[in-house]
Amino acid sequence: MDTRAIPRSLFVFSIFYGGMVCIAGVLGNKQVALGPLSALGPVFGLGPLAIEAGIFAFLLLVVVSSAIAELHGAATANRLVQFGFVPLIVSILLSLLVLALPASSDMEPARRDAFALMMGATPRIWIGGIISYGISQTLNVYVFGRMKGAEGTRLLWLRAGVASVLSQVVDTLLFVSIAFLGVFPIRELLLGQMIVKVLLSAALVPPLIYLFVALGRRLDGTPTPA
Repeated sequence: MDTRAIPRSLFVFSIFYGGMVCIAGVLGNKQVALGPLSALGPVFGLGPLAIEAGIFAFLLLVVVSSAIAELHGAATANRLVQFGFVPLIVSILLSLLVLALPASSDMEPARRDAFALMMGATPRIWIGGIISYGISQTLNVYVFGRMKGAEGTRLLWLRAGVASVLSQVVDTLLFVSIAFLGVFPIRELLLGQMIVKVLLSAALVPPLIYLFVALGRRLDGTPTPA
């Protein structure tokens, strides 16, 4: 295949997308409290709200897939989502391999134990991550593409925001249910994660989509539609 036929934006965004697929799971090991958002918990009858930090990488996945759908069509964006399974699954397999290998005797016990704690996960968590990634990202591209087909090139911020919010709701429902249902009560975790993810999607995705689409057009040397 002649790589020169690949638009520059698609090439650059695909590399970036693959990196975000891999790092999202690592960042997800930390729970973060986001100031005013944390205080919204009691409003919904919950405790202080926190979110797993992988959401930031996941929102960038949403933005990139939407930007590619805008620039190159939904079919191309769907192929990107499908190719995203490759780095995701390979990174999981490599994590399992490294965890299975014996640690060097020279490695500090605290670092060894911290690595095992952070990178180790139950099969349900691995499976939940793979399933929720595939379905939620595919839904994001589908909704974005259908809304674009209905209204054309206008209201980019609205299409990106709606698609992102819906995909975040589905992602949370799938992942939390698959990973933790029956292990402990998940109502508070489910609602808390969903609320924060929806708010972050509504706040961050609309401005970011304009940034990535503008960057893509600059990389490709195509003019911005009037």
